[in-house]
Amino acid sequence: MPGTDVCDNSRLAGLAEITAELPAMPPAPPRHRPSRSHSRKRTAGALRTTSFLLAATAAVVASMVCVFGGMVSYDPLRHLAKFRTSGTTVAWWPLLVYGPWVIASLSILRAALHQRRAVHSWTVVVLFSTVAMLLCVAEAPRTPLDAAAAALPALAALACFQQLIRQITLTSPPRQTHPRHRARTAPPRRTTDQSLS
Repeated sequence: MPGTDVCDNSRLAGLAEITAELPAMPPAPPRHRPSRSHSRKRTAGALRTTSFLLAATAAVVASMVCVFGGMVSYDPLRHLAKFRTSGTTVAWWPLLVYGPWVIASLSILRAALHQRRAVHSWTVVVLFSTVAMLLCVAEAPRTPLDAAAAALPALAALACFQQLIRQITLTSPPRQTHPRHRARTAPPRRTTDQSLS
């Protein structure tokens, strides 16, 4: 019926005017559950941060032990050289022992950061640590306790330095550029001539 259509149209027009005057509804916040990958990334980030903090703590402690070990070993080494060199160079004589040690240690640190081996530098560090231990033990009184106390600073510095290098290599593990296992090659197929013969 025509009257019903006009009535429906006027109702729709009235509804459109009413809804136009209403304030706009804010959009609903999107619902998303935290995915497993997001929680894994957060856990990996926390583990990496903890790993770096532990490595930094190990670096500080190892540096303190190495410096303290050098200070303790300095006086016996200087006293050992007092009767063999002139008075002006006695104070610098321990550098002949700890100079190569420090340079080789820096070389090992650099190699560890570049994920390379440093066998030659490790040889220098172990050699001069042994020299420092033997010279300090030779200068100590002839009792086992004094000999152990004289050898301890150089030994502790070497052990702490080795553990520091382990921390660095664990913090940045080497990347594998090649696959661990080689792909097996398939045996050559036998041709029909070989199978017939």
